Amino acid sequence: MKKNSAKLAVLVLLLIGAISSCFAQQNSSNNLFDKMEIAWQTIWTKFYSSETKLFYDFIESYETGHELDHLPTEAEVQEQNPNECGYGTAMEDCMISAGVLLSMVIDRYAVTQDESLKTAARDIFEGIELCATVHGASGFIARGVSPKAPKLVYINSSRDQVTHAVYSLWEYYHSSLADDEVKPRIRKLLSEVADRMIRNVIPENNYDFLCVDGTPCRRGICKMYNVMGHEAARLPMIYAAAWDATGKTLYFDQYRKYINEAVDMSLNLEKNTPSVTTYGLLQMQLSLNLLLQLETENELKDSIRQAMQIVCRIASERSAGVLETMKTRDLTEVAPNWRKAGGLNGEYRKTWYAVREAGELALIQLLATENRSFDEKQKSILIDSLLMPDYKKISTCGVYDLLGAYWKARRLDVL
Repeated sequence: MKKNSAKLAVLVLLLIGAISSCFAQQNSSNNLFDKMEIAWQTIWTKFYSSETKLFYDFIESYETGHELDHLPTEAEVQEQNPNECGYGTAMEDCMISAGVLLSMVIDRYAVTQDESLKTAARDIFEGIELCATVHGASGFIARGVSPKAPKLVYINSSRDQVTHAVYSLWEYYHSSLADDEVKPRIRKLLSEVADRMIRNVIPENNYDFLCVDGTPCRRGICKMYNVMGHEAARLPMIYAAAWDATGKTLYFDQYRKYINEAVDMSLNLEKNTPSVTTYGLLQMQLSLNLLLQLETENELKDSIRQAMQIVCRIASERSAGVLETMKTRDLTEVAPNWRKAGGLNGEYRKTWYAVREAGELALIQLLATENRSFDEKQKSILIDSLLMPDYKKISTCGVYDLLGAYWKARRLDVL
């Protein structure tokens, strides 16, 4: 009888422990969800302009209604001040941000089926559409548009901006968020970007897709062929997306022209790993992920998976260091006045990018869904990264990437 009583007591204690653990996990999940809801509200109220339907790179003030006062004026954009890319002005990466956010909304909708997200997705899409059309240069994706200069753009874009824009447009096209009215607009944009690449990415232009005014890029960041391994998959990805959306053989032929060499170069990524930025690795992973989903040759698909796993391994090795960097920074500090500080070249950049990089590193690994390489250590790092900022008082666009990682993880049942 005593033995049975003892066994019963042990079972009761185990049951209590299991219930307590379940409640603790539930409370932790609820706390994380609540924080990410604050982050969601923050990006729409502090970083977003309803005039341009774009989200910007940083804010210089927490004063309500004045968060975006620092964006470039009409005169500054007209004069290409401070530079032809708008570097440091808080509108240099609007297309990178739009891509991250549109994909995030798609993931969130897959989890919640919240019908209001259709409006959010449409708004983000129309911000991308604005950057692709406002200047009148077919197929050119501008970095951003300032609400103070709604018809002007900085003349230089980059393959980074185009990668995020194209990937998210393709993903939006295939989501249930895109209706019959918006799909033809997506096809048109994808076609125009691909056509621009066919016209301009030629030896005579050093494989550059050119600035909005038709002049060569001064910095080498619009070059699409004869590039580094982490950049090689971008061009065939653009053609593949256009082919998939339109069914045009022209784009399929271009995709096949570049795909094998691009995958071979991607597999040799590790030769230059230390010099590859994390944001470059994310763009590589996006490109490979799209190609993986459209490629039909099994041997080539296996090679793409292998390349994606290499990128995952690099990301996992970097993640702990970025988390430690976040812990050393004041994540509530606002950006300095870019006109006086010269953009993001000072100490603030470390804060600005540490938050963004934490989200990027998680997204890189979560994109490789067939590999399921996101282990408990990476899950713990992601949760710590998500919980660390005060989302009511954050000035960096890194919040977009953290939100993207959260909803991607939720969609994959990682969180």
